[in-house]
Amino acid sequence: METQVLSLTLAGRSLTLPADRIGEGPPALLLPALSSIATREEMRPLAARLSARHRCLVPDWPGFGAQPRARVPLAPDTLHAFLDALLDKAPGPYALGVAAGHAAGYLVAAAARHPGAFARLVLVAPTWRGPLPTAMGEERRPLFARLRRAVEAPVLGNLLYRFNVSTPIVSRMMQAHVYADRTRVTPALLADKRRVTHQPRARFGTAAFVTGGLDPVRTRDDFFALFGPGLPPVLMLQPKGAPRRSGAEMTALGASGLVRTVAIPGALAAHEECPEAVAAAILSDA
Repeated sequence: METQVLSLTLAGRSLTLPADRIGEGPPALLLPALSSIATREEMRPLAARLSARHRCLVPDWPGFGAQPRARVPLAPDTLHAFLDALLDKAPGPYALGVAAGHAAGYLVAAAARHPGAFARLVLVAPTWRGPLPTAMGEERRPLFARLRRAVEAPVLGNLLYRFNVSTPIVSRMMQAHVYADRTRVTPALLADKRRVTHQPRARFGTAAFVTGGLDPVRTRDDFFALFGPGLPPVLMLQPKGAPRRSGAEMTALGASGLVRTVAIPGALAAHEECPEAVAAAILSDA
């Protein structure tokens, strides 16, 4: 594995982002999820298992990762622009595009904007609605926006953020819906995830994601509309242990006929918890 630095211009600012390159063969782009604990490192076990067949590029998202984070406007337009800049810098074409969680909608939209950039897409536990809108309903988005501003505020924001990424809360989140096997949520794993949450300016990415500020769409119909004509074949890997509401959205996507569905073990972080099963499903579909 080698780690390189991508120099990009985003939202009028020059920034650098790390990206891993692993393996040999036709190129593949692997996009980690967006969450309080998201980092490209979570994709390394999957990339290692794909590396005999693909040369994998695994970038961090702007505003996320296990390194000090650049302060950029965290909004859907910024993340769409990031993928445009990435595909301009490293155009492929990619034999495979893989996206986990909230990265799914952004990858599908990028494939539509860049015809021929991907031969096929794989969505692992795709989501399109952030944690608070999922748990409390779309009608409370004005409240979520106020909560986001509070977490982004100096002093008070740091206090609110530290409480919400404390070890007990991160542990409960991971055991409830990130990992299916609670015994895998060990003290060592939690320490690693806490390292991600303690990066400078980490609270901005968390506040944006949790409150729905990085939702690529607002409705199920809008999510389905991303899967328009001209896309390459799309495989959805649906974890058997996905939480009820997110699992229902994946089931609806599968029933729409817009994607082909394969069931896999795990929960929302199946790519990290069960990389062997995820890699097997991807490679067997080739």
